[in-house]
Amino acid sequence: MSDREGLSSAPPNDDDLSLPKATVSKMITELLPKDIVCAKETRDLVIECCVEFIHLISSEANDICEKESKKTIAPEHIISALKARFEQFTAEVEDVLKDHKQAQKDREKKVSKFEQSGKTEEELLAEQERLFAESRARFQSGPQ
Repeated sequence: MSDREGLSSAPPNDDDLSLPKATVSKMITELLPKDIVCAKETRDLVIECCVEFIHLISSEANDICEKESKKTIAPEHIISALKARFEQFTAEVEDVLKDHKQAQKDREKKVSKFEQSGKTEEELLAEQERLFAESRARFQSGPQ
């Protein structure tokens, strides 16, 4: 949520919508060869193009969502919108979605292992310190 969103109940106009300049600059820098620089105006143009692309896809996805009588745009609506306008991007987006879903599952497994341990965070930290101390003692005693 941006700082401006909480200040007014009016929906943001297109001038209020943007992407973080530092993030976009970092992405551009990472993608370009080391000997190429990107002008500020170019970065701003990339940001404007990205915002317009998001508008196009979200508008198309919203239309698809409404046709299905849904109230929430799902990833499948975005993929359908891409297929309608930008078919060449769908395979890569589907791969990213699959990776994201797997990462979510992996994150849930890690959380559930902690929860299933039945120990508090303090107990787990104490156990970790004990194990480190035992390992340190074995290391310092040398080979046996």
